[in-house]
Amino acid sequence: MLTSNTANFNAEPLLKPIHVGPIQIDTPLTLAPMDGMTNYAFRRLVREYSGSACGLVCTELLSSNILTSADPRARHKFDWQPHEYPFAVQIFGNDPPKMALAAKILADAGAAIIDINMGCWVPKVARKGGGAGLLRDICTATSVVEAVVKAVDVPVTVKVRAGYSEGEPTAIPFSRAAEDAGVKLIAVHWRFASQGFRPDPPNWDVIAEVKNAVHSIPVLGNGDIHTAADAQRMMAQTGCDGVMIGRAAAGHPWLFREIAHLIRTGEVLPKPTIAVRAQAALDHARVMVETSDYGEERSVMELRGRLHQYFDEFIDTDSSLADLRYQLVRVTRLEQIEALLHPLITHQFEEMTS
Repeated sequence: MLTSNTANFNAEPLLKPIHVGPIQIDTPLTLAPMDGMTNYAFRRLVREYSGSACGLVCTELLSSNILTSADPRARHKFDWQPHEYPFAVQIFGNDPPKMALAAKILADAGAAIIDINMGCWVPKVARKGGGAGLLRDICTATSVVEAVVKAVDVPVTVKVRAGYSEGEPTAIPFSRAAEDAGVKLIAVHWRFASQGFRPDPPNWDVIAEVKNAVHSIPVLGNGDIHTAADAQRMMAQTGCDGVMIGRAAAGHPWLFREIAHLIRTGEVLPKPTIAVRAQAALDHARVMVETSDYGEERSVMELRGRLHQYFDEFIDTDSSLADLRYQLVRVTRLEQIEALLHPLITHQFEEMTS
């Protein structure tokens, strides 16, 4: 893995703006769509802690079946705000007419960019031909893209895996077909759907090959970018135009700022203190409760299993933080989170148990 000691070249051109159709993304570091994670509260937190270093955010994925059936569950995820512009809304499904209608519903509701999910590997989605399952049939995948592009006036992008079956990188020929169909950006996760999130050694060749396959649209690399050095190395080795960060941003909303700083200066920013991490976790909880349609208790219960991610780097070496994790996963009210985190924010590392 590249370290700060070897990051001594001028990589400023790596972070030049990209265009998604007519929309300029000033910094090509983007937040991936993640179910149960990239709601408004988390997107806002990323923008607050990384600022302009995160050039584009994406919503949670939305089912085309649910959207086109007028199921009220879908409207709970229509949580974007005008100040988030530019932002993308992701949809998944495998039926071209339904995907087209779903895209139109979202564009009419203010989506700036429509992203098509061809990266979800979860069996209940992929085995039914949705998500990465579309990559088993490039003709159907292309038909979905064509239908969505024709249905909306906003740019359409696609997030893909390398392919469905290991060793069959169908993302490469599909990327050419998608560009011809009118897609304006492709994000590529280097794993195949059959690998899930298996911790295999990263093989970024498919990202480079997709970049070489397309003619004029940006390509983002994705997968196992845990540090700023990982992002810098991926961009340098593959020639991709930027990166899309998913799971690594959970508990680390400042990661985009760290990446941008390293690439632009060759310097590694100091890691946030425990006090900063506690404040970020509390900010996350407060915004979640403030903006959710579900009420305080449900919002807290949805978030509580993730709050420890802000401290995971220290939990194994700090017994008080290990106990904090134990207590955080049991909270049901915002005031309980505030009581647990306030001592860390004010540097009062006292006994955390009652």
